Amino acid sequence: MGKIIAIANQKGGVGKTTTAINLASSLAVLEFKTLLIDADPQSNATSGIGFDPKNVTTSIYECLIGEQKVKDIILKTQTPHLSLVPAHLDLVGAEIELINHPNREKIMRQVLDDIRNQYDYIIIDCSPSLGLITVNALTAADSVLIPVQCEYFALEGLGKLLNTIKIIQTRLNPDLEIEGIVLTMYDSRLRLSNQVVEEVRRHFGDLAFDTIIHRNTRLGEAPSFGKSVIMYDAESKGAINYLNLAREILQKNDSTKMKSAEKIIDFNHD
Repeated sequence: MGKIIAIANQKGGVGKTTTAINLASSLAVLEFKTLLIDADPQSNATSGIGFDPKNVTTSIYECLIGEQKVKDIILKTQTPHLSLVPAHLDLVGAEIELINHPNREKIMRQVLDDIRNQYDYIIIDCSPSLGLITVNALTAADSVLIPVQCEYFALEGLGKLLNTIKIIQTRLNPDLEIEGIVLTMYDSRLRLSNQVVEEVRRHFGDLAFDTIIHRNTRLGEAPSFGKSVIMYDAESKGAINYLNLAREILQKNDSTKMKSAEKIIDFNHD
């Protein structure tokens, strides 16, 4: 049975969609069958992986309101082993349409039950809010990965997200675990970045991944070409960072038996 990982942080601009796209792509490049689900009305994961949301006729929205089976709307990407369930702006209306549904928090779980056995990993890109669609994603997920940027307000709102996770664990999904916290937008030249890393590691210990995602020009450029960073520039620091994160997640989930010395790739690239 495939593992479902929701990538969530209600604070915007933390590298959430970048992490969703590039983690899913890295898992696929490592030959794990992976499905990326865009659960954000902004549709940035859809466009960032090479599809124009304006041309998307059926999306996760139609699945949530019961008009489509998810297996019928899955798109193949240019990355082998990676597929996409796209989003478009109509997803904004789903929260209103589902508000009176008797099991409104568990609809995405029911939607994904049909296909989860077909994939090794399912990655859900959540919207930067704690609304009904994000609650659905967390209720459907086995674990949640939290991106935290290495900037001044890094921990702002993280407490609220962790509290929401506890509520979901108590009321909706007792099996939900925290996959980990990944530090993003790290700049080794800035004292502040290093202070944030130290503070997160001190507060959260082993929950913080060893891998840190550095600020990298290629990471910013890749979505404008509709590509993951590994397909855009496989030798860039950003690509190597996300491959390392994927390897660390595989190691954590016993999906690979690689030696610990092989877990992290050394790099000398800018």
